[in-house]
Amino acid sequence: MKILVLNGPNLNMLGVREPALYGNRTYADLVRFIEASARDAGVEVEVFQSNHEGALVDRIQSARGAFDALVVNAAAYTHTSVAILDALKAAGLPAVEVHLTDPGRRERFRHISFVKPAALATFAGMGFGSYSRAIRYLAERFRRG
Repeated sequence: MKILVLNGPNLNMLGVREPALYGNRTYADLVRFIEASARDAGVEVEVFQSNHEGALVDRIQSARGAFDALVVNAAAYTHTSVAILDALKAAGLPAVEVHLTDPGRRERFRHISFVKPAALATFAGMGFGSYSRAIRYLAERFRRG
């Protein structure tokens, strides 16, 4: 199984951006965590991050036929991007939404997710652990057929 993990805007600023909310670990730490989680689950993973909506849409579209599933942290685009939703639907791949924090416990505008209608599940509020939960969920689902 091969999973594409997509990370949206400002995740490259982990460790700098609001450490009281997101912690002190960096984006490089997150990538290493994701890669280790994939190894533990027995799957391959590729990680992609962009601050640009169109780049994320392009990467989702190019995943079709190259990956078996997607893990998506669209970050701020979660709450604004119909384009990412449409790309996820068009790609037709199983997708899981993840968030480091719990958007439902944050500002009201963060309660809306445009990713959710295209996702099989959402894991949020567990920090880096949200990613490992998503990877395990997809790996188990893939093994069951």
